[in-house]
Amino acid sequence: SVTGCSRFSSISQSLILSPLEILAQLRCRLGIYVLLLQCIHYAFVFQTPTLNCNLDISRNQHDCICTTDQIVVIGETVCPSQTPEKKHTELSRGRKRKPDTQSESSQGKSIVRGPKISDYFDFHGGNGSSPVRGLPSVIRSPQNSHSHSIRQNSSSPTSLSFGEHVMHPKQLAIKCVQTDLTGLKLAALEMNKNLDLEKKEGRIDDLLRANCDLRRQIDEQQKLLEKYKERLNKCITMSKKLLIEKSTQEKQACREKSMQDRLRLGHFTTVRHGASFTEQWTDGFAFQNLVKQQEWINQQREDIEKQRKLLAKRKPPLSSNSQAPTTNSEPKQRKTKAVNGAENDPFLKPSLPQLLTQAEYHEQEEIYKLRLGHLKKEEAEIQVELERLERVRNLHIRELKRINNEDSSQFKDHPTLNERYLLLHLLGRGGFSEVYKAFDLIEQRYAAVKIHQLNKNWREEKKENYHKHACREYRIHKQLDHPRIVTLYDYFSLDTDTFCTVLEYCEGNDLDFYLKQHKLMSEKEARSIVMQIVNALRYLNEIKPPIIHYDLKPGNILLVDGTACGEIKITDFGLSKIMDDDSYGADGMDLTSQGAGTYWYLPPECFVVGKEPPKISNKVDVWSVGVIFFQCLYGRKPFGHNQSQQDILQENTILNATEVQFPVKPVASNEAKAFIRRCLAYRKEDRFDVHQLGRDSYLLPHMRRSNSSGNLQMGAGGSGPAASSIISY
Repeated sequence: SVTGCSRFSSISQSLILSPLEILAQLRCRLGIYVLLLQCIHYAFVFQTPTLNCNLDISRNQHDCICTTDQIVVIGETVCPSQTPEKKHTELSRGRKRKPDTQSESSQGKSIVRGPKISDYFDFHGGNGSSPVRGLPSVIRSPQNSHSHSIRQNSSSPTSLSFGEHVMHPKQLAIKCVQTDLTGLKLAALEMNKNLDLEKKEGRIDDLLRANCDLRRQIDEQQKLLEKYKERLNKCITMSKKLLIEKSTQEKQACREKSMQDRLRLGHFTTVRHGASFTEQWTDGFAFQNLVKQQEWINQQREDIEKQRKLLAKRKPPLSSNSQAPTTNSEPKQRKTKAVNGAENDPFLKPSLPQLLTQAEYHEQEEIYKLRLGHLKKEEAEIQVELERLERVRNLHIRELKRINNEDSSQFKDHPTLNERYLLLHLLGRGGFSEVYKAFDLIEQRYAAVKIHQLNKNWREEKKENYHKHACREYRIHKQLDHPRIVTLYDYFSLDTDTFCTVLEYCEGNDLDFYLKQHKLMSEKEARSIVMQIVNALRYLNEIKPPIIHYDLKPGNILLVDGTACGEIKITDFGLSKIMDDDSYGADGMDLTSQGAGTYWYLPPECFVVGKEPPKISNKVDVWSVGVIFFQCLYGRKPFGHNQSQQDILQENTILNATEVQFPVKPVASNEAKAFIRRCLAYRKEDRFDVHQLGRDSYLLPHMRRSNSSGNLQMGAGGSGPAASSIISY
């Protein structure tokens, strides 16, 4: 058994070596080991019973069979392609095999059958089987490319169990895999892999080249972008330069015109009253000339009136007695001269005016009438010119104040705010804000920049309240998007005490300025403006949550083109009220800012003083619409026209405004008056709301005649064509 183990170990060690070394060792050992390996390989092909080995082999593989009686040797190789039937015939024929070296030297070239293979494996405790059968198939047949599983518990008489000689602590487990790959298939696979690799490498090269091209294009685009940026910066710089030059020229022209108008229209002079100084207006030579002309006309009128009185004394008597007074007058005059003495007597009575004939009197009377008519015409022309000069003077005064405010502003030198908005010139100034016309360098459009400046002497609490109020106005205004409402573009801060809001710019002035210049407008123009205002109010009450403007007045209605026949836009939402679910109930919402607003345009419920704050709704804006419409038609406010806000508050003017009174002139339609009455209803329960006002027949494209005219037609004789006539505006 020791000898068998040593042989088994030597054979296993030799099988691990390369095939040439294995052949050399086997030939040295009489060529038996080569034949043994070939027999084992041949046994695998024909599936003979195998050795009983302690191996874990897959059941899906073919079993290996090895018997020494079924081996056919041809030289030193084994033919695996022969069928089992052919092998049995060859064994029966007794094929020759190559003799070993010792038989060739002793017997020459004679063929002698050698001993059986089992004779070389006679161990002391064995049965003549080869010890290599106990080895795994991978070690026993390294030349075979196909792996086979080994059956256990073989019944072959030549099988030998090497259970005694296998080391139990370290058992060997091998999984064999069968494959159909051949050399051609491997070559084809390798070729395909090489082709795929070449394709991938080519694809990689193409992608690298494309990547390089893209990088080159990106670099070119970056350079082009930098070039365009540089060009854009140059364009912006040039635009700023041109805009500043244009603004500077306009400012200079405005100041030159203002200086010329100072002499023609007037100027402010500082007058001292005790320890204080006040500004007093002094009219220019244009007004002085008109005043002189009016004085001359008045003097001429007085002279003509005196001459007419003298003419009346010389008026001839009736035609029947026209000659009698003349004949009797001469003796009376002579008698008077004789009685009174000399002609040079200073105490003589003046002679009576000589009477004129009827023709002379009428001729002179007609001359005086014509002169008076001409003076009246000249006076009317002077009055028209005076009104025109007053309008021009209002513009001149407004421009003087604007120039004075602009010169005292810290933003007068065309700064660029937020690296975007170039300030051009001042539009107006309020209590704590300035409005500048600006140019948006990014969007390339004009805008109105409202600069809010807090007083540095204010307490922090007051500053915080003002800032909260401005932020609230910004939040309300930012969400609005309607063609009849000024658009809010932007909001930003400059420092802790200064912040800005950017609004849509309108070329024209507001409605208040227009009314000051033209006093009033036609009903069609006023109706068009009211329609646009109501359209904007309907939008404010359709959004969620609804909004009450609360400060509708002509000053907050901008005329886009500066004329009454164009579009309008509503602005200034500083006093707006949000009608959210928490604060708005069935009877309205509490007025927490009582006393704010413009009193001429607020309804009576805003002036009610009590334990609880008054309730308001969108009917506040409806009242304001009625006041604006009345002012556009008649050139005056319906309530408190010549009163100040303090007088209105003290005299309870609006609280006593129970009914509106319409002037006789100018003439307005009954439909317009009825519409104003619906807007200015004293009780808010009787007043229209915004939605009802939007559906009013007066604002529709076609409007029926008033109920009064309709009732007259019905009372006159039923529903004829006149009763259903339609007025189209």
